[in-house]
Amino acid sequence: MSDKTATFYAVNAADYVAAGSHRDNLWRDRFLAALRPGAEILELGCGGGYDTQAMMAHGFQVTPTDGVPEMAAEAQKRLGVPVRVLEFRDIAFEAAFDGVFASACLLHAPRGDLADILTRIRRALRPAGTFYASFKAGDGEGMDGLGRYYNYPDPDWLRQTYAMAGWPVVTMEEVDGSGYDRKQTRWLHVFAGI
Repeated sequence: MSDKTATFYAVNAADYVAAGSHRDNLWRDRFLAALRPGAEILELGCGGGYDTQAMMAHGFQVTPTDGVPEMAAEAQKRLGVPVRVLEFRDIAFEAAFDGVFASACLLHAPRGDLADILTRIRRALRPAGTFYASFKAGDGEGMDGLGRYYNYPDPDWLRQTYAMAGWPVVTMEEVDGSGYDRKQTRWLHVFAGI
């Protein structure tokens, strides 16, 4: 994550969390349906902890993380459990989780680093593990109107990057939606398994 992007989330952590999603999350529910009851999940970029809270309420064992200390602190207030500060480049787990959930966070990873990050995530999964991530679609990296860096992949580039990282099974869906900035956005929702 770029310094400017991290600074945006650090300065705006409380506001970002207050504006967070309190509604049902179809993608989270599809991710959970692929896991056995009580499975162990690594959540990357947990933000305000809303998805974490829902996954825990369904009986899953969740390890929530965020790369920005201020965001991790906000999530910890909500959840009442430790939230680890973890940058993507520092993921070093080996076959430790049944699932990895990365909603709207890997989209901030530099394009040149994404294959390595995806490899680290694959190593963190146990056999038959499931991985979900979402990205804002586009045709190349850039900044949004709030000064945040995005890798803005197109589907072909993203599939190639997953393949470079050794993911044998990848499914992708494109849908329209929005984000914190409330602007119309084309999203890529990616499910991968080992």
